[in-house]
Amino acid sequence: MDALARNVPTAGVGRTGRIGSLDSGSPGGQATMPTSGADGQERTMTQKPGRVWLVRHGATEWSESGKHTGTTDVTLLESGEAAARALAPLLAEQSFALALSSPLIRARRTAELAGLHPEITDDLREWDYGDYEGRTTAEIRQDAPDWTIFSDGAPNGELAGEVAARVDRVIERAREAAKGGQDVVCVAHGHVLRVLGVRWVEMAPEDGRHFKLGTAALCILGYEHEHPAIELWNDTSHMPA
Repeated sequence: MDALARNVPTAGVGRTGRIGSLDSGSPGGQATMPTSGADGQERTMTQKPGRVWLVRHGATEWSESGKHTGTTDVTLLESGEAAARALAPLLAEQSFALALSSPLIRARRTAELAGLHPEITDDLREWDYGDYEGRTTAEIRQDAPDWTIFSDGAPNGELAGEVAARVDRVIERAREAAKGGQDVVCVAHGHVLRVLGVRWVEMAPEDGRHFKLGTAALCILGYEHEHPAIELWNDTSHMPA
């Protein structure tokens, strides 16, 4: 999946982590602004909507061990804090119309260290893993062979469609905030952001299984002409060596 992720057009994302301006084409839902031509006649100028930046929280003890971490409020490791700080120079170059974060401490701390002051929304909390909270995939598959969170959900937790309903509300808010051309940023968790990414491009939430997303990774959602598109996915070039 890393190779696939790197094939997403990035407009020159280098090992320095600097991200250049990405051409978002002529997306749908764009705003119009009146302007006057040389002849004095009023014409309409199209305003491209902004993009949506996604940031997964930095590493935790549970994320490093592969444990499903939904409602458990674990803190960042020192390496996770360092990775979050490394995002700050990138995000400082942007002007965000809206910043949103999950209420869980690992996301809020990542946002803080990255220099953001987000609004907290429960719609960005991580997938509720129910009875599978704190268990690894290998452990779960001892009882449920071939299990995946995307296809099967979790007993006493959430199904993919329920997570999709939450992120669809986030997408609606983000698109509204970005109409004027400024970007939006969301700081959250691995599974919920994978669902958000596929819902942005009008795919089923279960398709999130095909999009790997590491801790402290950066993604950018935009447009290719009028179509929602993924401009950058799972970028970690800003991470400390």
